[in-house]
Amino acid sequence: MQNGNNASTRERSDPDQPEGPGRIVLSAVSLALVISLTLVILYRLSGPRSSAVVVYCAQDQVYAEPVLGEFERATGCKVGVVYDSEAVKTVGLANRLLAERAHPQADVFWGNEEMRTRQLAAQGVFRQTNGWAAFGYRSRRMVINTNLVAGTNAPRSLFDLTNRQWQGRVVLAYPLFGTTATHFHALRRHWPAETWLAWCRGLVENQCRLVDGNSVVVKWVGKGEAWVGLTDSDDIAAGQREGLPVAALPLAPEDLLIPNTVGIIRGAPHPEAAQRLFDYLLSPAVAERLVREKALEGASPGKLQDATLPVDWEGLLADLEETTEILRRTFLR
Repeated sequence: MQNGNNASTRERSDPDQPEGPGRIVLSAVSLALVISLTLVILYRLSGPRSSAVVVYCAQDQVYAEPVLGEFERATGCKVGVVYDSEAVKTVGLANRLLAERAHPQADVFWGNEEMRTRQLAAQGVFRQTNGWAAFGYRSRRMVINTNLVAGTNAPRSLFDLTNRQWQGRVVLAYPLFGTTATHFHALRRHWPAETWLAWCRGLVENQCRLVDGNSVVVKWVGKGEAWVGLTDSDDIAAGQREGLPVAALPLAPEDLLIPNTVGIIRGAPHPEAAQRLFDYLLSPAVAERLVREKALEGASPGKLQDATLPVDWEGLLADLEETTEILRRTFLR
């Protein structure tokens, strides 16, 4: 009876497990398995955070790709890149970042101008502390076809572009996008409002040509489809490398210096890798490389900052939507 009762007790209390040392062995194996699976899960969750970074890049791919490739080789950190399009330079990526604020997909934004970066910062897209920085510079300036325009009769200021002499001979990118937009917005804050509006309307009345991007401006000027254009210094340099008969006019007080910018997205999925890329892009070596390739004109503007267009950023951002609507009504008829 006693043996039977003991047997019955064992069956009721633990029917599937053996007594004694066997139970301890199985428990240890189970614990080890749980620990191993936990470590695998943690590794998979943490691995991508330190070994990958996603960049939304407005810098031209031809210049950005080698820089990001060098970063990959130097750090072992994989880089995923989303580039913008020439026609809507920067605006498309800015809108995407705004749309993704609640669930960020990008870690870093590499901008090729300052206005959209400041707009994103004002709307909380970048992290709160040390969220973005500027580096290097290029410029907005006039470009001429050297076969059609001599230096002596070239336009001397932006106001000259509304003169009958240049009717139908001026080309620029749509002023709602990219650095062209930044330039027009900055001019509105710098000039009296009525002067700026009269100038914009004067360009339209003088039959200025509107094209998709600054590189297209240089091509039109180089081919003689226009004689004068408003564009960026890096696009002029690219046209000269292609053998086009183009030259930049000297910097004037109405011309705009344009830095590159880099920002870390608030809530970036890979913050450590984002910081590494942020520091890398701000390094002197990157600026020097971009200067050598003529993506930038210099690493620091120095005294040029005082000789070119000053920008009232606070007022510009406050008037951003209003100015954009005026530009839309004026140029997109």
